[in-house]
Amino acid sequence: MNNRTFYNEVLTDHNLHPMHKCELPDADMVHEGVNPSCGDDIWLQLKMDGDVIAGGAFRGDGCAISQASADMMLDLIIGKTKEEALALTDTFLRMIKEDISEEEMETLEEASSLQDIAHMPSRVKCAVLAWHTLEEMIAGDKDTPTTTE
Repeated sequence: MNNRTFYNEVLTDHNLHPMHKCELPDADMVHEGVNPSCGDDIWLQLKMDGDVIAGGAFRGDGCAISQASADMMLDLIIGKTKEEALALTDTFLRMIKEDISEEEMETLEEASSLQDIAHMPSRVKCAVLAWHTLEEMIAGDKDTPTTTE
């Protein structure tokens, strides 16, 4: 299957049937991410069990890329420690900016389908919004919303 077909299928599936787009009433951590250039606005919610991300959800509105990326990210980080989630975030952000190894690409699972976003500069902010929101949430910078400007 070529990369473009895989990208379209994964993006469409996560957009039409997001597993994590819901309310997480017992969330321990909540942080807003905003992309003013596109109108994307998400609220990322995490349930922690010690240092492990035991559950996650997001709510909000935005383009297909921002919503699918948030859903894929949550698929990937639930069950991981904060440190592992930050490492995956770093890998994803490096994938968008530059080439990464095949081994690193495999760690991103379905999120690797967003690799071609790097060639669409106006869509990069949409794809990275949830990832930057997660990064700032875990780092403890929760006083102001994350923006991808």
